[in-house]
Parts: sequence; C-alpha cells; structure tokens
Amino acid sequence: MIERFKRWLRIESDSKNTPHSIRFKHLGDKLGIIILPEHNKIFEQALRHRSIVDNEKFDSFETYERLEFLGDAVLDLIVTEILFEKFPAENEGFLTKLRAKIVRGDTLYQMAQKLDLNTYLEIGDRAAGQGIEYSKSVLSDVYESLIAAIYVTAGYEKAFQFVQNNIETLLNLEEVVNQVDNYKSVLMEYSQSLKLKLPKYSVVSEHGPGHNKTFHVAVFIENEKMGEGSGKSKKQAEQQAAKAALEKIEEAAR
Repeated sequence: MIERFKRWLRIESDSKNTPHSIRFKHLGDKLGIIILPEHNKIFEQALRHRSIVDNEKFDSFETYERLEFLGDAVLDLIVTEILFEKFPAENEGFLTKLRAKIVRGDTLYQMAQKLDLNTYLEIGDRAAGQGIEYSKSVLSDVYESLIAAIYVTAGYEKAFQFVQNNIETLLNLEEVVNQVDNYKSVLMEYSQSLKLKLPKYSVVSEHGPGHNKTFHVAVFIENEKMGEGSGKSKKQAEQQAAKAALEKIEEAAR
C-alpha cells in the first residue's frame, strides 16, 4: 500500500513538471495570475500565431486572432474605467486622447516586451526565423488576446486587475500623458516653420489578407524621403512615417 502511494505521488509530481505545465507556470508568474490546467488550452490559443495554420494542425479560428478581437473590446472598457476613476477633474477630450495613447500598438508593444511575451509565442515552422515573435503588431495583438483569455477564464475583475497592474508598473503614465499623439501635425508645423512644401505621404507596399492588411508608407519633404512607417491602416502607417521623419530631423540636429 505504501509503495503504491509513493508511486502515485511520483506520477502526480511528474505530471506537474512537464515542459507544458512548466511553460504555463512561468507564463502565469509573468502575468501575475494562476493558470489552471483546465485553462491551458485557451492560453495556448492566445499565444498561437496565424502562421501555425501552415502546419495544417489548426484552423485559423484556433489562432490568437479571435481572442484578440475580444481582448481589444475588453481592454477599451478597462482603460476607460481606470481613467474615469483616476482623473475625476478631466474632461471627455482628455480622457479619450489618453485612452487612445494607452491602447495603441506602441504602448501595448512596450508592455508585451516587458512581459517577455515573445518567448511564449507559438509560430509555424515555415515562419520560424523571420522575427515574427519580435513584431510590434504581433506582440501588441498577443497582449490583447491574453487579456481576453484572462477575461474568459477568470472574469472581468481579474482582467481589470491585470491591466491596472500593468499600467501602474510597466508604464510611466505621466510620460504617456505628455506623449505626442499626432506626429503628422508636428511634421507639418516643422515644414511650415522653414517655409518648405508640406510633407507628402506615399504607400510603398501593402500585404496581408483584406481583413488584416499591413500598409508601408514613406513620407517626403521637398522630394526627399524623410521616413518610413508601417501600420494596420494607411493613417497609422503615415503617423509612423512622420514619427520616423521627426526622429531623423532630431538626430541630424545633434
């Protein structure tokens, strides 16, 4: 009887220390949550890039994209609630702009990097080595999909606590408040101050399926290319191109 009990204990211990279970233990520690074994599947999906469909083991709906869709909406509500409580004397315009700064790709990417989410991402064999796990758009999407996974498995309150903790510990909210959020406007003002022609934006390329395109845009001043940027929309790509141009101008002025 004692020997059988010892064997059972060893089996239980081994099952808790498989690479699979250790991975989710580490992820849970990183996120500050407990991932129960019965919830592993949904967290696997939250970390599964669409390139995995090439392996013919999964359908597209089994990647992180569905969860990202949900996470995007949950994140918007959580950040809205946090800002509403944190800034009782600010008007709707301030709150809307600050929310946009927090939920945009750059900020989510910053938090995803600090959580080392790239180390947990599952990608397809043919996409390996392409640096997908370091992509800004991918990591910001994965951050949202994980919010959805927490929301689905543990409820709104846990998802709220996760986002609130990230904002408090991974971001400098004062810096976010003061961030420039319209690089195109700043670049236009720069051009006007030097009596130059206004910046012109041109789509260099676009790729991806219709529902999930990525646009690559270049910005020119006086026919000189000043910067390039990418985004999920032309408007977003233009902002990134303008930002790159301003960084180039700042670097040249040093």
